[in-house]
Amino acid sequence: MSRLLSIITPVYNPEPEHLRTAYQALCDQQMPTGWEWEWLVQEDGTTGVAQDILPSDARIDFGTGRHNGVAITRNLALSRARGELVKNHDQDDYLAPGALERDIAALSDPDIGWTTSRVLDLLPDGTLHGFEHDPPEGPLEPGQIYEHWRTHDFRLPVHPTTLCIRRDLAVQFGGWMAVPGSDDTGLIIAASMGTRGWFTHDVGLYYRKWEGQGSEQSAHTEPVEWHARMHLIDERARMLAAS
Repeated sequence: MSRLLSIITPVYNPEPEHLRTAYQALCDQQMPTGWEWEWLVQEDGTTGVAQDILPSDARIDFGTGRHNGVAITRNLALSRARGELVKNHDQDDYLAPGALERDIAALSDPDIGWTTSRVLDLLPDGTLHGFEHDPPEGPLEPGQIYEHWRTHDFRLPVHPTTLCIRRDLAVQFGGWMAVPGSDDTGLIIAASMGTRGWFTHDVGLYYRKWEGQGSEQSAHTEPVEWHARMHLIDERARMLAAS
């Protein structure tokens, strides 16, 4: 019987070409022997738009729900995920070749609870731009990324959208944090307080920068809300460390 990795993608008013590119990149992934993937495409709404865009494929599991925001949408998909590993994947990004194989290899070590990888920003003109402060490839010790986040104006040293995590660990921390933005930061910091992670220096994701990107909207950095969610993420991390 094959082992399963579940990819979770929340969708809301998606760009058809972006979603099709994400699907093709998934189809191009080479999986280790004995492993398969499923793609949980969960709409933040009830239009069924993703089914109109993507082809029929038994590996795709579509879901819909009330318009509740990205964190709840991800968690609704998590409730249906059958894989022992869960991979975060936004609707407008796409995986680099070998990304899933490298995640699975890192998580074959029982002491590793989650993985992240290098990201390249895909700019509107088609050029790629990296991040100059990536950590070295290897283990990320408990508390390491939190300390960096806390002392660098709440900026992580790794990109949370590349997170691949053991499903039981994700559920233990309530899935993606119920905040309006930075829900993936909340989950990765919570998981990292008590478990070792792994950073892969090979590129794992092409992160599309475009005008419709959620994190590019002004609401994402509105000061009152931004400080409130940073405070809550920080408070939960300190409580987890204390316990």
